[in-house]
Amino acid sequence: MTALELDTLFGSLSRFPDVVADNLQAYDATDRLLLETAAGIVGAGTNVVVIGDRYGALTLGALTGLGVGHVRVHQDLFTGRLALERNAATTGLENRFTQHGLDAELLDNAGLILIQLPKSLAELEEIADAVARFAAPEAVVLAGGRVKHMSTGMNLVLEKYFSSVQPQLGRQKSRVIIARTPKAAPDEPPFPVVEPVPELGITVCAHGAVFSGARLDIGTRYLLTFLDRMTAARRVVDLGCGTGILATMYARRHKEALVVATDQSAAAVDSARGTAEANGVGERVLVLHDDAMSTLEAGSADLILLNPPFHVGASVHAGAALKMFEAAARVLAPGGELWTVYNSHLQYRGALERLIGPTSEEGRNPKFTVTRSLKS
Repeated sequence: MTALELDTLFGSLSRFPDVVADNLQAYDATDRLLLETAAGIVGAGTNVVVIGDRYGALTLGALTGLGVGHVRVHQDLFTGRLALERNAATTGLENRFTQHGLDAELLDNAGLILIQLPKSLAELEEIADAVARFAAPEAVVLAGGRVKHMSTGMNLVLEKYFSSVQPQLGRQKSRVIIARTPKAAPDEPPFPVVEPVPELGITVCAHGAVFSGARLDIGTRYLLTFLDRMTAARRVVDLGCGTGILATMYARRHKEALVVATDQSAAAVDSARGTAEANGVGERVLVLHDDAMSTLEAGSADLILLNPPFHVGASVHAGAALKMFEAAARVLAPGGELWTVYNSHLQYRGALERLIGPTSEEGRNPKFTVTRSLKS
């Protein structure tokens, strides 16, 4: 594939249904550098795997530019999966890739693995362990990222699982690391991590990609101090559930409640399911991999709990939170409540008033604000 053809492909890609904005693209220079590096390595009959593709640039670029007929893909984010499907249909490349978990089905006999480097070292370690555990012995890993987000810690994680780790020269503020010769994987996978949280009296399960790992993040900790003031609802949603701490704590406190824990991250969904089961509420916590409650019916929740992200990918952006507020407005029943915790400087109260209804500040500490919004 020529540079012009690649430009044409990339230019046709959309982020939808993820947040769309003028300063947010569906591809970056790392996608291009990974594909150009792969072109010098891939051979006839090589099984190609793509991990961490955001919106389809790597998968569709591999199908059109590397001469492969099929690609196996692992994407953590639900929005990424939907965007890839949509972009594949637009470019006529549907049905030439399959989605998988981070498992043997994804990596069996894989010869070339293209990875968009994740932000967290824990997520990278879970990926590296899976590749070392399931891929072919001669597998080559190309892991790329934006230089400003890369660290020597990433090299150390890869060196733990591969005998050869070679960082390449950077280009257009991106860099590729080539890893070869997987080492023998440990007897037990390092993830999920299962750890007690003594201050809550529960056990938390966490996969590598989940926010805050098995720890209790400080925003959730503050929102939990208001648990006794929340309505005793039967239909409850933990929106953006992460490891499922909010869902589990509410279900433990209210035996009559059916709690839906939902997140766009597959790692978060698996973690939340593990947390609920570890604490004896698995039968009353339904865990869904979804984008902003898109599969839930309008008016189907009496209470929604939300600790929204303030990043979209690596960019600080309010779009993700606003999308969640709009979703809450649709899913809440009349008179239902949305309890939200957020960094005080973000000043979301006006948006909550506009999208949900009357909003009161229930508490504020030096970092966070907690609000209660009533569905009009």
